[in-house]
Amino acid sequence: MFTPLNNQTDLNGAGLRIGIVQARFNADITNALHLACLSELRAMHIEPDQVETIQVPGALEIPLALQAMAQRQSFDALIALGCIVRGETYHFELVANESGAGVSRVALDHHLPIANAILTTENMAQAVARQTDKGRDAARVAVEMALLLERLR
Repeated sequence: MFTPLNNQTDLNGAGLRIGIVQARFNADITNALHLACLSELRAMHIEPDQVETIQVPGALEIPLALQAMAQRQSFDALIALGCIVRGETYHFELVANESGAGVSRVALDHHLPIANAILTTENMAQAVARQTDKGRDAARVAVEMALLLERLR
């Protein structure tokens, strides 16, 4: 019988190996996402040496780096951290849509959970307001999905 995880206290990621891809673009935001994510992973009993972070220039480069990490087959889950702020051109939609689709494709192609914490906001104030919670959420999603897939195998 399948028993769902009921709340955050059920999330014990001890022994899980997590990969993080962090975009450098909008670094103040992505650094805050990263710090919150690492803090939450540690709270879920994931040791720092079980986490590998790589950086890429921006959100469009995140899926390729995730794919390279997934191909190594050494991670239980991956996390994408980025920040796209709407500007005056269509570029926002292009970057948001393509990076999101790329993250999903890598997850499905490799049967590997990927927590997508690429923020897409109207302005920098919205990004700042979300940076800590979304960093923590990404950690929880990655661990919960890794544990779920482990149980389903």
